[in-house]
Order: sequence, then structure tokens, then C-alpha cells
Amino acid sequence: MNLFHLKTGISALIICLFIANYSFAQQGTVSINQDEAIITLLNLKKEINKESNNYYKIQIYSGNRSSAEAARKNFNSKYYDWTSKIVYETPNFKIWAGNFRTRLEADRALKKIKREFPSAFVFKPKKEKS
Repeated sequence: MNLFHLKTGISALIICLFIANYSFAQQGTVSINQDEAIITLLNLKKEINKESNNYYKIQIYSGNRSSAEAARKNFNSKYYDWTSKIVYETPNFKIWAGNFRTRLEADRALKKIKREFPSAFVFKPKKEKS
């Protein structure tokens, strides 16, 4: 009687494995039908993003050159997450920090920066002339 149950169990197991193998095997092909204008639009969007100034910066300081260099050094030692650069706009040297994609992101950074630089503010730079 024991041998009968063993044969039945093994047979059931083999049948289950055979059925499972074919029940989960799925084959098919996927074809995407999309208008060619979508690719053109995506490429155009990439070009527009390259050309436009769609980012915000934070101005840390505006004044003479030696103070601007000292302020930049101070900023870089405390806020190494954001890059800074000195920009000359007649008659002042200015320190600009960060490249923030959204105003919200810039405002969050400004909140941290204002602890050390209370006169800092967010702005959107004008498009640079080539």
C-alpha cells in the first residue's frame, strides 16, 4: 500500500511540473505604434531646454572684489553641496550659488543659506548673450 501512494505522489508531482511549465510559458511580441512627430517634439524640447535659462540661482554677496572672494571662500567651506562663482556686473562683484531647477528647490536652499548670509536672495538670471 505504501508503494502505491509513493507512485501516485510522484506521478502527481510530474504532472504538476509539466502543467506548470506550459501554463506560465507565454510568448508574444510588442509593437509600438507612435507618431514620428513625437520624436521630433522630444528633440525640439531638448534643444529648447539647452538654450533657455530654466534655472534659479541664489545671490550671496554683491560688493568689492576682495570681500567677494572672502565671502565665496566662506560660502564654499560651509555649503559644499552647491557650486558658487564670482560674476562681475559693473560696478560690483557678485557671488552666485547653485543651479536650481525649481523655485521651490531654490527657496529650500535659501532658507539654509540665509542663516549665514542674511542678504542672500533667489533670482532667475537673464539669458547670457553668446
